[in-house]
Amino acid sequence: MILKEYGLKVFLAPGFTDMRKSINGLSILVDCLNLDPFSGNMFVFCNRRQTILKILYWDRNGFCLWHKRLERHRFSWPGSVDAVMEIEPRSLSWLLDGLSLQQPMAHCSLEYSLIS
Repeated sequence: MILKEYGLKVFLAPGFTDMRKSINGLSILVDCLNLDPFSGNMFVFCNRRQTILKILYWDRNGFCLWHKRLERHRFSWPGSVDAVMEIEPRSLSWLLDGLSLQQPMAHCSLEYSLIS
């Protein structure tokens, strides 16, 4: 995925967020979570009903706010998150597609090193 190529990180805000908040309110929430809203990383927020996601990120010279509202169904938002959760970009794709963040059948990452 393109996000991984650019070294961008994706953070889920804990709990639920008032979706009346826009760029200013969400950027203040990111700052309150001890994260840098100007980092270019993506910050994902969800409403209580789990039908709306907002993604805030800084793009070179201004904030971008991406909004998705489901007409049916709910997002598989983690229920017991007490702190900011960093996820992989592929997990964000899963979340947007209505899947769980943890896919039990997904292939695990393998890391090898040369022994000298």
